Amino acid sequence: MISTKLAAAVCAALLLASACATPEREAQRVGTAPPVVPGTSQPATAPSGSASADDDVMTSDNVKLVANLPRQAPLNGPMAWNSDLAFQGTYAYVGNFNGFSVVDIADPTQPKLVSSVSCPGQQNDVSVHGDLLILSVDETRSDETCTSKHGTKWEGLRLFDISDKKSPKYVSSVATNCGSHTHTMIPGKDGQTLYVYVSSPGPSPDSETCPSPHELIQVVEIPLKDPKSAKVVSSPDIFPDGQQGSFLHGCHDVTAFPEKNLAAAACFGDGVLLDITDPVKPVVLQQVRDTENFDIWHSATFNNDATKVIFGDELGGGGMATCDSKTPETKGANAIYDLKDGKLVRRGYFKMPREQKDTENCVAHNGSLIPVAGKDIMVQGWYQGGVSVWDFTDSDNPKEIGFFERGPDGSGSVIAGSWSAYYYNGYIYSSDIIRGLDVIEISDPLTDPAKQVKMDDFNVQTQKIY
Repeated sequence: MISTKLAAAVCAALLLASACATPEREAQRVGTAPPVVPGTSQPATAPSGSASADDDVMTSDNVKLVANLPRQAPLNGPMAWNSDLAFQGTYAYVGNFNGFSVVDIADPTQPKLVSSVSCPGQQNDVSVHGDLLILSVDETRSDETCTSKHGTKWEGLRLFDISDKKSPKYVSSVATNCGSHTHTMIPGKDGQTLYVYVSSPGPSPDSETCPSPHELIQVVEIPLKDPKSAKVVSSPDIFPDGQQGSFLHGCHDVTAFPEKNLAAAACFGDGVLLDITDPVKPVVLQQVRDTENFDIWHSATFNNDATKVIFGDELGGGGMATCDSKTPETKGANAIYDLKDGKLVRRGYFKMPREQKDTENCVAHNGSLIPVAGKDIMVQGWYQGGVSVWDFTDSDNPKEIGFFERGPDGSGSVIAGSWSAYYYNGYIYSSDIIRGLDVIEISDPLTDPAKQVKMDDFNVQTQKIY
């Protein structure tokens, strides 16, 4: 998803008026600013979620919506968009441009809001490790605190103590060059250290926080017993052949597979395969490009045995209707790469197959594996294209096996729909930007074996073997 600086770059390159609004300008456009209760945790006062009564919900026969938990104050303003998800035990953590929420999913058919923390900052992508929650902030703020305003002084990572789910506490922050669009956790082998790869777009030459050049990622080291002492410990250049594209450098997203000592980085114009045996000093194994089909290399997903990598293309930065007959099936889609003898080899492409209206932003976005032994199956959010479940066991001939979607969003927002769709302990959880947390169930012979897999936690950018 586009940040303010990424939107500006995309607009300059593609002349996309629909993708050019900052949060402040968008709030002015709709006539009101997002409600904010700075630096607080708000306990749940709303009822638990129930199945949506939306008349425009459409699903395949094997998919049904079992619950919807709408956004709640203070995280429900016009630009208080829901973003990424993380899971731990019977809790889901929902990022939001104004902070994050903790949701009790012990009964997935009745999700209950436990707390909402107001802490504004794009995108607030979220991950969790033990009692630590990490937020990515890709927007310049006046300072690092939750009471900050839009400014020029700080962007990066914020850390929270989530030992008390009803009252998460801000712990500290780490400033990073060009902020943090997304981040990826790699647990240290000593069990005492957490490494975090920070991905961010840049450079912005006139920015105090985003100097040029920016062909790098940043590695933050967090001592788990003393997270306040977290700091940047390296800034490796992972582009031995330079970086494709002229208007953005750095990476959008990195997915790590620590058990395989591998990571795959989606870096705007490039895909990069990394050896992360030493997380502080990743080694480049291969750099690949697809100048014919890919616009913005957005995200990466390994299959369960790390013999394939899915790279997604966020054509237009999330602000365009690219799921239409005018856009080729290989653009704004997923490319399937086989990983053979340590090298990536491109095979087929997959794009959500239902044509969307020109008012519906739709492009490949965040998804995860559905853990089925011997099969390669993925669930993925496509903004207003909804949620697609697809099988890429045959790398050359991927196919959709289930879907969920709504009609065009009626809120008037340029951006809407499923930001992230992830499978966790028998259900699909979709973070809908405007409508809140959807809980979806798929019942299909291909995916039913996954219901026997129980996860203790799940952060999509840190893959495990299931």
